[in-house]
Amino acid sequence: MIKKGFHQAKWDEPLIYYYSRKGKQGFYISEEDNLISKFIPDKMLRKELELPSVSEIDVVRHFTRLSQMNWGVDLGTYPLGSCTMKYNPKFNEYNPVITKLRKIHPNQPLSTVQGILKILYKLEKWLCEITGMERASFQPAAGAHAELAGVLMMRKYHFIRGEKERVEIIIPDSAHGTNPASASMGGFKVVTIPSNNDGLVDIEALKMVISNKTAGIMLTNPNTLGLFERNIKEIAEIVHEKGGLLYYDGANLNGIMGIVRPGDMGFDIVHLNIHKTFSSPHGGGGPGAGVILARGDLVNYLPVPLVNKNSKGYYWDYNVKYTIGRIRAFYGNIIPLIKAYYYLLALSGKGIRYVTNIAVLNTNYFISLIRGIRGLSIPYSVNIPRKHEVVVSVKKLYNETGISALDIAKSLLDSGVHPPTIYFPLIVKESLMIEFTESESKEDIEKYAESIKNIIRQAYHEKEKVKSNPKYTSIGRIDEVKANRPSSYIPSYRVFLKRGKKL
Repeated sequence: MIKKGFHQAKWDEPLIYYYSRKGKQGFYISEEDNLISKFIPDKMLRKELELPSVSEIDVVRHFTRLSQMNWGVDLGTYPLGSCTMKYNPKFNEYNPVITKLRKIHPNQPLSTVQGILKILYKLEKWLCEITGMERASFQPAAGAHAELAGVLMMRKYHFIRGEKERVEIIIPDSAHGTNPASASMGGFKVVTIPSNNDGLVDIEALKMVISNKTAGIMLTNPNTLGLFERNIKEIAEIVHEKGGLLYYDGANLNGIMGIVRPGDMGFDIVHLNIHKTFSSPHGGGGPGAGVILARGDLVNYLPVPLVNKNSKGYYWDYNVKYTIGRIRAFYGNIIPLIKAYYYLLALSGKGIRYVTNIAVLNTNYFISLIRGIRGLSIPYSVNIPRKHEVVVSVKKLYNETGISALDIAKSLLDSGVHPPTIYFPLIVKESLMIEFTESESKEDIEKYAESIKNIIRQAYHEKEKVKSNPKYTSIGRIDEVKANRPSSYIPSYRVFLKRGKKL
């Protein structure tokens, strides 16, 4: 039993200690039932455990309160640009196949897992059809992990061909931050090229930096501004003529799937974020899953094992000529992949295209609602429709009132909606990156637009009030500098009590 009591709990400890009182316990274990201690050597047993003394109802209430302090796509609009926070269908969460999956082991004989292998085999075929690729590996644990796998495939591809001088990867200045990180981790030098006045790849800049040192280029299409790279065929020709490869970052696939395929654009390698595009939960609701796909000679470099089929049934295939090998233990995060399988099975080919159309429609409807708002602008290609997302700038608002993109994001919390991604991409000053997926209704989008209008209206008349938001959340406005220093600021119940919040 720990010595801490209710009044001795420190404010910077986990909040469960707030309820801790000496003598409290959730359930009782008799000495006769406590058999496990008989098998643990005395020298490995601790005399005291630094655990809170709490009852069962304390624990239930603690975690229930924490869940109420959090936000999720099941509670409301979550337009986190570039992250594609779409609703996760509940039939996936309670699917009996997924329940059974939790009871199997990766070391089971192949004959006992034929059903799962068949599902993965079919899922691979569907994802290859959607992307225009030939084979896929389910090894990666997430999108960034798949990126690293793709970069390592590019590196080995050039090495096998004796082209060791190819040490550079070209990346646009609007790219996701994981792209240069993955390229650098893969041993490449990152060469950044600027966007042109339309927010697309500057073709002339690309021609200037492309050389025999170029291993390839990493692109997402649509890009992070929500714009489709209309010169993608020319980009592919320029890179391929110099012997380089095209890598497709699948983070924005929700803006084109079912309509156009990366393979048809000229891409050689593709990664997919199962937890973005194909309905598996993000983050704490995860884990996520990544898929790395390839076509042509690049198939020979995919991480093993792949799923294959012969006269005896389905099996894990390690016979990949130039494989980069395993990039994690066992076979990937299978449960999110099964969710993707059922998502695609439910939608069918027409449904996939419908998802994309609605996602694009939602974003452009939102643009129509905010266009012309004082202090707000949409940089680059003003009159060209966006795909899945849009980046708006409040630079003018900031110059005129001192209200920043961060202030607007904080204020949106008080409107009962989740703020968008802010300050990304870096080429747009005071940016809000907003993505309405196919999940959101017309009413949700209108509410979001109205919330932004109200905040900007208040910024011009009562900017100090905007600067102090949020006021109605569990945790108030925090010091951004302190919050980014380890252990310097730990939100606690002291904040609640000071502000008179109801526990």
